[in-house]
Amino acid sequence: MIYEISIHTTSRTQFKDITDDIQKVITKLKVKEGICIIFVPHTTAGITINENADPSVREDIIKKLSEIIPSNSHYSHLEGNSDAHIKATIVGFSQTVFIEEGKLVLGSWQGIYFCEFDGPRTRKVLIKVI
Repeated sequence: MIYEISIHTTSRTQFKDITDDIQKVITKLKVKEGICIIFVPHTTAGITINENADPSVREDIIKKLSEIIPSNSHYSHLEGNSDAHIKATIVGFSQTVFIEEGKLVLGSWQGIYFCEFDGPRTRKVLIKVI
């Protein structure tokens, strides 16, 4: 079964920590050991695992992506969101995380982030546990 969580973003570019949301699904399913696949079915949003202790890391990632891939760079795509498509492609659309003893296996400073590049919007994240 595929589980879905809804994500609401409030700005054009935003990283939202969804680690607890994913863990709630694992807990609800009572899975003790397995693999959790997290997938974002959008072309202008992504998913990443990175530091969750210092919010300036997220800000630095967003800043650097915007420097490398500016929003106004004479793109051919007429919707005005080509930069969002490129950023999402670089970040990626899925992550796989182990589950041990009913918990997501992440490093001490790691969190799972939904990456919005064309917001604000309401999005979905799909979760499959094996």
